[in-house]
Amino acid sequence: MRFDWRAISGPALTAITAVSAFLIDRYVITVPNPAPLFVCIVALASSTSGITSGLISAAIAVVASALFFLDHRALPGYDVSDISRMLMLAATAAGTAVITGLLRQKWIEAFASEQEQHTTATRLAAALDQVDIGIVLLDSDTRAEFINRAFREYFALSDAQADAKPPFIALMYHGRDTGAWELPEDELGAFIAERTERMRAGDSTPINLNLADGEVLRFSCTALPDGGRMLSYTPVTDLVRATDDPDKADYYRSLRGSGGEHSLARHLRAAE
Repeated sequence: MRFDWRAISGPALTAITAVSAFLIDRYVITVPNPAPLFVCIVALASSTSGITSGLISAAIAVVASALFFLDHRALPGYDVSDISRMLMLAATAAGTAVITGLLRQKWIEAFASEQEQHTTATRLAAALDQVDIGIVLLDSDTRAEFINRAFREYFALSDAQADAKPPFIALMYHGRDTGAWELPEDELGAFIAERTERMRAGDSTPINLNLADGEVLRFSCTALPDGGRMLSYTPVTDLVRATDDPDKADYYRSLRGSGGEHSLARHLRAAE
C-alpha cells in the first residue's frame, strides 16, 4: 500500500505549528495568536491534497486556537468576544479549505483536459505526416501553425524552416526561390499576389498547381472558424495527365524553339 504523505502533510503541519506555538509561548517568549498562520496552512493543505485534508487541518486549527485563547485568559472559560472570534476563525478556515480545494480540482481538470488535447493533437499531427496530401494550418495572422511532411517534401522545405512558423507569403516566396513552380519568372509575382489575396479572402475554389518536377497538386483553401485557414495540396498528377492528348506531342515539341523553356515543359511532359 502506497503511503500518501500529502494527505497528512496539512493536518500534521497544523498540529506541529500548534504544539510549537504552545511551547514557545510558555517557555520562551509570548507568542501572538497563530490563527492567521493556521489559515495559511489550511490553504496549503487544501491545495496540496484536496478539501478533506483542508477541513481536517481547519478543525485542528480551531481546537488549537481555542486552547490558546483559554491559556491566555486570567479567568477560566470564554466570554462572548472569544466565542465570536472562534466562530470567525472556524468560518474562515473552513471557507478557505473549501474554496482552495475547489480551485485545486478545477486546475486538475483543466490540466487533464489540456494533456488530453495535447495527446490528441500529437496523434493527429503524426497521422497527417503519413498522408501524401500536403497540409498547412494557418492562424488568423496567416502564420503556419502546422506543416505536414508531404508539403515539406513537395516544396523542399526544411524542418527548421517549417518549425519556425513562417507566414503564408514566406512559403510562397520559398517556392519561388527554389524554383518549385512551373511558371515563367515574370509571372511569379502576379501568381503569388493572386494566391495570397484568395487565401486571405477564404476562396475555396480548387486550382491545379503545376510543379517544376512534373507533379500536379490540387490546391484548396478552407476558412476555419477561428479566422485561420487550412490549405491542402492533393497530388492529382495521374488524373491530369490521363486527360492530356498524346496526339499533340509533335505540336508541343515544335513549340520548343518559339517559347520559354518553363512555359513549354508542362506540355512536353504531358505529351510524352
